[in-house]
Amino acid sequence: MTATTGPVCAGASTAATGYPSFSSYVRARGPVLLRTARSLTANPSDAEDLLQTALTKTFVAWERIEDHRALDGYVRRALVNTRTSQWRKRKVDEFACDELPEPHGVPEPDPAERQALHDAMWRAVMRLPDRQRAMVVLRYYEDLSEAQTAALLGVSVGTVKSAVSRALGKLRDDPELAPVR
Repeated sequence: MTATTGPVCAGASTAATGYPSFSSYVRARGPVLLRTARSLTANPSDAEDLLQTALTKTFVAWERIEDHRALDGYVRRALVNTRTSQWRKRKVDEFACDELPEPHGVPEPDPAERQALHDAMWRAVMRLPDRQRAMVVLRYYEDLSEAQTAALLGVSVGTVKSAVSRALGKLRDDPELAPVR
């Protein structure tokens, strides 16, 4: 359940009738607050739960919040405080042993390397011509089909296929992405 598509707390129906400004706030700021929650957790589901808890706390305090222009700060503080409480309550399931366990399977990629690759890829996509960039973003970042992309841009499916093919060729030849190959 995300902050933008469904109820955000047990009193969601009350929020819609009792605090229409709360509902409006959640619809407008939910995606930004979810990104903040994701930066505090390693798991997207945990981030959604964290945001829901923080928004529930905000809803309960809605009448007491004097300056509604500072709501983002209030919710961010609730996110951090809630996450800190979760860290303090977690059980430590680590035990000292004489031997290190063998790693299983392929090691996880380094998050810093993955982020560097993501950034390099995005820079390469941004260097594409506008039309090709739009098609690549819709196809691969927004996960639209070729037909959906064509309909959205008002072009034929064949145009989408050829433009995306040319764009992928340019990305394959991009010197900044050479270390990845």
